Amino acid sequence: MYCCLSSAQAEIIYDQSRSRSIPIEVSYPVQKASCQPQQPCSVAFLSAGYGVPHTHYQFLTKQLIELGYLVIAIGHELAGDPALSVTGDLFATRSENWHRGATTLNFLRNELQPRFSHYDFNNLLLIGHSNGGDISAWLGNEGKPYIKSIITLDHRRVPLPRSASIKVLSIRASDFPADKGVLPSEREMSRDGSCVITIPKAKHNDMSDQGPQWLKSRINSVVKLFLQSQSCPN
Repeated sequence: MYCCLSSAQAEIIYDQSRSRSIPIEVSYPVQKASCQPQQPCSVAFLSAGYGVPHTHYQFLTKQLIELGYLVIAIGHELAGDPALSVTGDLFATRSENWHRGATTLNFLRNELQPRFSHYDFNNLLLIGHSNGGDISAWLGNEGKPYIKSIITLDHRRVPLPRSASIKVLSIRASDFPADKGVLPSEREMSRDGSCVITIPKAKHNDMSDQGPQWLKSRINSVVKLFLQSQSCPN
């Protein structure tokens, strides 16, 4: 298992409007010196699955910083937050969690942008596993002009944006289906350039550092091809 990247910096960002202390981990691009205000480097906001520490996606962070991204890994679940519901109409009962997470992402974008002048917060990549993918999709559906692309790792509840202006990739495990309407249809994928890739024998709970090496390598391969081409990997 990965521990932590040597360049990562843990911080707490305070949202005064919500009296909320948000833990983040900042990981800089490998070629940090090439990031300049005139040619800013890309930025990725990484949201963890529910119950998974935001620092437990080092395999993915390492891939992203090698591709030139500043990675902000975000801890969404704080002590005192309501537990994620497991019964009833989950879309209705979990919407508060997703809206809260989307508000956090929007707050961090506005809070961090002035501080990181060498990085492009106007063309964000949102990437999230499971509930973190639901949060990313929720914000993507709010019509924020600064979202360039979204990658989800087996999120299951919130419909992905249907828009040619946001490039979408959803990497699917094989043990649980997404809810109806979450994933784009073949026609929508063709129209918008979105992409759904299912990895055979992949398990939902293995899409973090605790998963097998073959799965982490496969996820990284798909992510790299998507980000380099902005099209659906074969």
